[in-house]
Amino acid sequence: DREWTDFRGVTHKTMTGRPVAMHAMRGVSAHSNGFQTARAIHLLQSLIGAVETPGSMRFKPPYPKPATSHPKPHCKVTPGKPLDGPHLGYPQGPADLCLTADGKPARIDKAFTWENPLSAHGLMHMVISNAHAGDPYKIDTLFLYMANMSWNSSMNTSGVMQMLSDTDENGDYVIPRIIYSDAYSSEMVAYADLILPDTTYLERHDCISLLDRPISEPGGAADAIRYPVIQPDRDVRGFQSVLLDLGARLGLPAMVNQDGSPKFADYADYIINHERKPGIGPLHGFRMGEKGVQHGRGAPNAAQIDEYIRAGGFHVSHIPDEAAYFKPWNRAYQDWAVKLGLYDKPDPYLIQLWVEPLRRFQLAAEGKGPAQPPEHLRAQIHHTLDPLPLWYAPFLDDAIDPAEYPIHALTQRPMAMYHSWGTQNAWLRQIHGHNPLFVPTAIWQAHSFQDGDWAEVTSPHGTITVPVVHMAALNPHTVWTWNAIGKRKGAWALSEDAPEATKGFLLNHLIHELLPPKGDGLRWSNSDPVTGQAAWFDLRVKIARAVAPPESQPNHPPQKSPVGKGPKTLSWQVRK
Repeated sequence: DREWTDFRGVTHKTMTGRPVAMHAMRGVSAHSNGFQTARAIHLLQSLIGAVETPGSMRFKPPYPKPATSHPKPHCKVTPGKPLDGPHLGYPQGPADLCLTADGKPARIDKAFTWENPLSAHGLMHMVISNAHAGDPYKIDTLFLYMANMSWNSSMNTSGVMQMLSDTDENGDYVIPRIIYSDAYSSEMVAYADLILPDTTYLERHDCISLLDRPISEPGGAADAIRYPVIQPDRDVRGFQSVLLDLGARLGLPAMVNQDGSPKFADYADYIINHERKPGIGPLHGFRMGEKGVQHGRGAPNAAQIDEYIRAGGFHVSHIPDEAAYFKPWNRAYQDWAVKLGLYDKPDPYLIQLWVEPLRRFQLAAEGKGPAQPPEHLRAQIHHTLDPLPLWYAPFLDDAIDPAEYPIHALTQRPMAMYHSWGTQNAWLRQIHGHNPLFVPTAIWQAHSFQDGDWAEVTSPHGTITVPVVHMAALNPHTVWTWNAIGKRKGAWALSEDAPEATKGFLLNHLIHELLPPKGDGLRWSNSDPVTGQAAWFDLRVKIARAVAPPESQPNHPPQKSPVGKGPKTLSWQVRK
């Protein structure tokens, strides 16, 4: 019985609950039909009133926001000048696509094009493949940060490694130069021409900001920092500080003072003093107002990071009771969000069941309007960008025989090693030093698997030979494993007989970044045609018992390493 007033000024005596909570996690989106599948879930939520009510899904600040409150993507480049606006955004129609004057993709990943108009996250999995193919153009330098794109962060891992080392008819690398920053001697380091050694999370400042992906809960806006607890014992700097240094050396306007001197000493200085707009910085806690320290809006505070450290590394601003639910339509929430700095002005919105921007792309596919898609994409756009949710079979199912590959295969990220960082820690290696393929009871019994057995797993793209383990609590048509546990020999300062390199493996070898050829000479990305999200979970395989090999397969030769090997044993004393 909590009273609230909506954005139209109507007062409601109660906040009516709807105890049905749904959440479409990223696995739903990791299919070529993922966007529309997630939309169907959210449409059901909306129709039964299970959005922002007691007992249902609730937004976490800085959300809710309508798509129209975000910028549109920008791609106009002028040498020596900043980009004409944010490189990511939310297109509202064909006029907002990132295309050159002749209609070709402006970005190397082909994001925000007719191939995937609403690709708000870009298509990282296509960058190397497109650069190698010169499609839409060739590049001279590839600059990556902590993305292990020659290993666990890429589809078609073996193929990508070949792309990174391929040479042309002149003997030059097809991708001429690679700059890479990493804290560890990862698989990607071996392919870099220039390495910018980064710090670990224990040795640098980081900002988990409300301007990015914060730690908020439905009941409050929260952000956080990391800060150095040990000093590096080697010649490294935090990559954010290196970027600020490079920006100042290049004379980028936002990174230099009027006299050309660096505007920020390092990333900690940036966290404190950078303002996205007047009074809005990376951290919302402990800012300065006319009467002293305040939260949300405010001037920079030289002691802000120290205040966060004293507070435990985070700050939370709790949402008032009268604003806690119905956030998109609750006047109290809208006013609170403006005061805190989440909005410039109240921005209530109604949920679109029939999404007009999608219809604008459909109309273009029907031949209406000045912006027209390429002929080979016209039917795909008209079908998949439906303004109402629809379901269609994953694209890979149409290109292969699902009966020949009847098993779904998934790769998931272990929380202790969300990407590939941390394996070299002795305590983590004891928890998951290698990864088996988890097999459900029906498949386990059908193939007479026993503990210690290995299996040959084959997709339309390739074959791996890996250890298997029985898992009863699993869909009978699905196998899965952990991503990023398996390592290449020579990487991560591990010995060449380390279990990560001999028994660990990747499913990535089975997944191609392109769909099987259609005979039209075109490269069709293995992605959602709306968002460009990589279709990791469309993978289908078949499985058979295998004679246990000496090591998991494929097993690539050791890579060259710029560092030595870690110690064989470690010991430490735990004190109270």
